[in-house]
Amino acid sequence: MHDLSLPALPRRLLAAEPGWAETTDVVVVGSGVAGLTAALYLREAGLHVTVVTKVNIDDGSTRWAQGGIAAVLDPLDSPAAHAADTEAAGVGLCDPAAVRVLVEEGPARVRELIRLGASFDRNTDGTLMLTREGGHRANRIIHAGGDATGAEVQRALHAAVHRDPWIRVVDHALVLDLLRAADGSACGVTLHVLGEGSEDGVGAILARAVVLATGGMGQVFAATTNPEVSTGDGIGLALRAGAAVTDLEFVQFHPTALLVSSDAPQQPLVSEALRGEGAYLVDSDGKRFMEGQHELAELAPRDVVAKAIHRVMLASGEDHVYLDARHLDKADTGFLARRFPTIVASCLAAGIDPATDLIPVAPAAHYASGGVRTDLAGRTSIPGLYACGEVACTGVHGANRLASNSLLEGLVFARRIATDIAAGLPPQADPAPATPDSPAWVVEPAIRAPLQQAMTRGAGVLRSAESLAATAAELSRLGAAGGRPRTASWEAANLVTVASALVAAAYARQETRGCHWREDFPVTRDAWRGHLLAEIGPAGSLTATWEPLR
Repeated sequence: MHDLSLPALPRRLLAAEPGWAETTDVVVVGSGVAGLTAALYLREAGLHVTVVTKVNIDDGSTRWAQGGIAAVLDPLDSPAAHAADTEAAGVGLCDPAAVRVLVEEGPARVRELIRLGASFDRNTDGTLMLTREGGHRANRIIHAGGDATGAEVQRALHAAVHRDPWIRVVDHALVLDLLRAADGSACGVTLHVLGEGSEDGVGAILARAVVLATGGMGQVFAATTNPEVSTGDGIGLALRAGAAVTDLEFVQFHPTALLVSSDAPQQPLVSEALRGEGAYLVDSDGKRFMEGQHELAELAPRDVVAKAIHRVMLASGEDHVYLDARHLDKADTGFLARRFPTIVASCLAAGIDPATDLIPVAPAAHYASGGVRTDLAGRTSIPGLYACGEVACTGVHGANRLASNSLLEGLVFARRIATDIAAGLPPQADPAPATPDSPAWVVEPAIRAPLQQAMTRGAGVLRSAESLAATAAELSRLGAAGGRPRTASWEAANLVTVASALVAAAYARQETRGCHWREDFPVTRDAWRGHLLAEIGPAGSLTATWEPLR
């Protein structure tokens, strides 16, 4: 057994004292599907809302979602069937109550999104066009623009938010830490607003409730489909504040990211909807390798497909396999360009024509199934702090997210959060001062690339005690405090924090389950049906505490 040497993780970021403050009813941190939907539902309740977004309102992960939204909209389908597929993908760790909420309330939330102005692809008779993705046993995925669902959802929500004068949007703002009242409840956030061409503006937004909707943490890995802004800021904030964070070891690697430059900050996604339409995976000899691996072949859950691809890559020594969609265009000339314009454009930009060429693909970090633990109302373990979307762990995804459940989760739990906040919003509290025994820190931005490479080597698709211990030692070296407070160094601190928590949990979980694949513990074990809670201790030590299923 190896001992982990992880960096000490102080409980707040090094930053100037807030030089300004403003007050609102609710501050929502993040502007993807979860954040904007929460803001709109909160406005329905008559509350004033401030949305804080890191760059521009459209720069998060939502607009990159290609496949669609999973919901039971076919009379021949059922919520029970959707729940069964979700729980099968989650490999024993889904919360059945959370899954029930998702599948039963999801259709109504999708219809509300359509009423807001989102336009989805339809058949000639006007009915919604439904397709299938990995892990689904029915056609229940709605999509927009062929493979541009996220962009259409983001457009519709963005337009709705800007129609409401009582939603204030603060862009180019990185949220730093949670403000807490004397009783421990959340009462706002500190943030840094980038000025016109200069770095300035540490301030505070005081609020009666805080909603984290900051998205994922894919930038802890060298190859990811996440945008550059996905540096785990919300999870880092939650860990420093002492909120319960769980299941961080379950990072889903999308099986088919388009292989472009290895140092690209974001790898283009090749949606599994392409496999849903009949494309298949082949090795360098042109042989299909998913047949016999799983009854659903190329449409098996993502962890199964990613592992199979990784095995083929290890055996061949190559850094990719191929997706073959050529026969789809032969059967219907122009089909690929009509159905998947975004994917075709990405491929053509890389010099690949999917109608005539094989598409080189490889797994890339895609989605965090874990995050800040919430209940069915989106409440975290800190009163007044809520979490929604990828930053949250609602219990829906378990050990592996079912395809196209993520946008649906944002819609469903945003409504629940708004309902809970509206039912009992407390008066505004004053922030308590930071305690003297809570040192602040910052990390040099130059550690970002070495951290990503170390995480990919030792905590990526393949993991072992040896590889995780080596990664922890590298994180300890990289996480030495230093540098001056600025956006890049705060992001680096969040990356170190989230990566350390992920490695601690992956090291502790001695089994293979869902997205988490341990070479030294290759089987799934009933004894590990439970959750690992990450926590920063008083001296900055990071622990992963075991909690069996209740």
